[in-house]
Amino acid sequence: MSIFSNNIRFLRAKRELSQQSVATELAISRVRYSKYENGISEPPIELLVKMSKYFHVSIDLLVSVDIHKYPMDEMLKLPDNRIVLPVAVDSLGNDTIEIIPQKASMGYLEGYSDVGYIESLQRIALPFLTNGKYRAFPADGDSMPPFRNGSFIVGKYVEGISELKPGKTYVFITLNDGITYKRFKEIKGNAVCVSADNSFYEPYDIPFNEIVEIWQYASGIFPEDFEPGDYESYNFKEMFRELKQDIKDLDRKVSKRRKPQA
Repeated sequence: MSIFSNNIRFLRAKRELSQQSVATELAISRVRYSKYENGISEPPIELLVKMSKYFHVSIDLLVSVDIHKYPMDEMLKLPDNRIVLPVAVDSLGNDTIEIIPQKASMGYLEGYSDVGYIESLQRIALPFLTNGKYRAFPADGDSMPPFRNGSFIVGKYVEGISELKPGKTYVFITLNDGITYKRFKEIKGNAVCVSADNSFYEPYDIPFNEIVEIWQYASGIFPEDFEPGDYESYNFKEMFRELKQDIKDLDRKVSKRRKPQA
C-alpha cells in the first residue's frame, strides 16, 4: 500500500462514500478505482488531477503526505498547490513552532516542502501566537538590529505577495539568497523592493519568481543580551556610509568644475 492509496481510501471513507460512487464521479469503473485504493496500480496524471479536484486536496498532498495524521481543518494549503503546512500542537493544545537551526539554514531550501524534514525539526510553543502558521528562522549578519547571529525571527506564514504591507518586516525565503529578513518597501514591476534597518545597506529588489515563501515578523527570540557596544558598530558603519557619500558628492562637484567652458 502506498501513501497515495491510503490517502484516497481515507478521504473516501471520511465522506462515507462507496467505491462505486467515487468511480462514477471520476468516470472510471469501480474495478479500476479499487486497484488504486489497493495499491495495485497508479493513475495517469490526468486522472490524478481529477482526483485532486474531486477530493479538494493538492496533488503533492495526495502522493507525499500521510494525511490521516493531520486534521484537515488544521492544514494550510499553499497557493501554488505544492504542499501543505500542518499546524501541530503540543500536549496542552498550544500551536507549536518549528525552529530552523542556525547551522542548517541553507538546508531549508531543500527541505521546506519535505514533510519529513519539517517533522524532524525542534519545536517550541508560544501561547500568545495563535490563529496562523508560525516558524522560527535564524538571524544572520547585522542588517536588521537588534537581531544578530544567534537570535531567531518568528514569522507568520503569508499566503501571497498581495498581503505585504509597506513598512512591515518579513522573512523572505528566496532561491538565490536563501533566508533573508528585511523590511518591505513597495512593489516594483515584477519584484518586491526591500530594505535593511541598518542604513549601511542599500535597498534592493527581489524578483517574484525567486520568492519561495514569505513570513511576517511576529516575535523574536534572543538567546544573548544585546550589549550597548553592539550599537557602536552600527553607528560606525553608518558614519562610514555617510563618508563614502560625501566623497562621491565632492568628486561630482570637482568633476563639474574641471569641465572646459564652451
